[in-house]
Amino acid sequence: MITVNAIGDACPIPVVKTRKAMETIKGSEVVETLVDNEIAVENLKKMAGQMGYQVKDQKLEEGKYSVQIMVTEAEKIEKIQADICDCKPTAASDKVVVIRSNVMGEGDPELGKVLIKGFIYALSQQKELPKTILFYNGGACLTCEGSASLDDLKELEHRGVKILTCGTCLNFYGLSEKLKVGEVTNMYEIAETMSKASLIVSP
Repeated sequence: MITVNAIGDACPIPVVKTRKAMETIKGSEVVETLVDNEIAVENLKKMAGQMGYQVKDQKLEEGKYSVQIMVTEAEKIEKIQADICDCKPTAASDKVVVIRSNVMGEGDPELGKVLIKGFIYALSQQKELPKTILFYNGGACLTCEGSASLDDLKELEHRGVKILTCGTCLNFYGLSEKLKVGEVTNMYEIAETMSKASLIVSP
């Protein structure tokens, strides 16, 4: 049995850790993931179901759950390897991600910060990456010094994603000297990039 400790990890890290553990399996094996909340349990069960694996879960104690996934077919492991984050991006993609705030959704701003960090991390784990990520208005903060998403954005840039941040926005927020990933852009290029995109994703 392979045990993955994802206690304390925010979504989608438990799923990503589990998938990476499954990638290492050569034959049949059980992957047990330990998590601390029921949402993570349900996410893991959903992933296992989508892959056709048997799964069982158990509450070990308050705030501690075990999810066991029975991996039995090597052919499916090959599919996981094709999907996992160390694959090269699909070069033909003209998908553009637009991030216009340092939070995701409406409601509590602290939750919004957790969600946008999780979104960028999840984006960095995809097989098919966007061609460009545009940051403007409050989203400009995410590419600058102090951002919790810098490592994930640098990974995306390393894998060929173009990271562009609005220069006017950087100036407005006093961040012109604090950009840590990607390049400065202007509204003309932002408009052109969005108008030519085959798909625009805005969390």
